[in-house]
Amino acid sequence: MKTLNDYMDLPYRMEIVEDKAEGGYVVSFPDLPGCLTCGETIESALKNAIDAKMAWLEAAIDEGLDIYEPDSLNDYSGQFKLRIPRSLHRSLAEHSKREGISMNQYCLYLLAMNDAKYTK
Repeated sequence: MKTLNDYMDLPYRMEIVEDKAEGGYVVSFPDLPGCLTCGETIESALKNAIDAKMAWLEAAIDEGLDIYEPDSLNDYSGQFKLRIPRSLHRSLAEHSKREGISMNQYCLYLLAMNDAKYTK
């Protein structure tokens, strides 16, 4: 069984979002559900994040809750196969040709632009 220090040393992903309505920054740890904090500056938000992470882990250990290991990019190859209609394939090929880039680069651009819309 891992100790608090063992868990604190794991590279849990931290997300920092500016709170434009209230001011300051909100910090969360996606792999530690409900673990979030805030601060008026990035520096104070980061300091508070370490405290929040420690408090969350201490409570989970005391309660005997499952604490999951952090997600790792090593779990993802960066590749997947996608079947699309021929008409969409043609359209993507034509657009990428007009832009002077490979269809792979064009599709990556489209996916990244669309993903950015949904991560805000």
